[in-house]
Amino acid sequence: MIYSKTADEIQTEIIRKSIHFLIALVPSMAVISKSGTLAVLALGVLVYSYAETMRLSGLVVPLISQITSLAARQRDQGRFVLGPVTLGVGAMLALLLYPAPAASIAIYALAFGDGLASLVGKLLGRVRPAFLMGKSLEGSLACFIAVFFIAFRISRSLPVALIAGLTATVIEVFPLKDFDNILMPIGVGFAVQFLQP
Repeated sequence: MIYSKTADEIQTEIIRKSIHFLIALVPSMAVISKSGTLAVLALGVLVYSYAETMRLSGLVVPLISQITSLAARQRDQGRFVLGPVTLGVGAMLALLLYPAPAASIAIYALAFGDGLASLVGKLLGRVRPAFLMGKSLEGSLACFIAVFFIAFRISRSLPVALIAGLTATVIEVFPLKDFDNILMPIGVGFAVQFLQP
């Protein structure tokens, strides 16, 4: 029974983070049309919010309600699943607040830093020191490494990559639930923009 619960949690996390990784498409979309990308994100948040409200009322919205049910964590059962809303809002804020290099790094940090931290933490996380507030060392390292390499690849700057990785990791450590989807891109984007010449 314990194995089954762990397997279910891992399956849920894989579904959740697969959705999370999709936000990495936003910087490429924004190159084509920033306003169009913002419109798509806003529409996605509105449609999802409507579908989730309907799901909680007992009405099934095809596809969206099924995916939401599959991706809902135990803490989300019977509640509005906020993650997709904060994910969309976080990406929109990064696009609105920062120019292209900083916005891209911020959104990739959200997609891969936060996403890999959770997956690695669930699958491989064993070391959980008190200063990580319940998060695993393995997940935090995955976050740092992912954001560091993404930021370095985009900026070609070691200081920018280090600060982006550290900022993402610190934000990821705090028990913010779904609100890390907003704070991570804002924090990483700010740190990167601050260091840009």
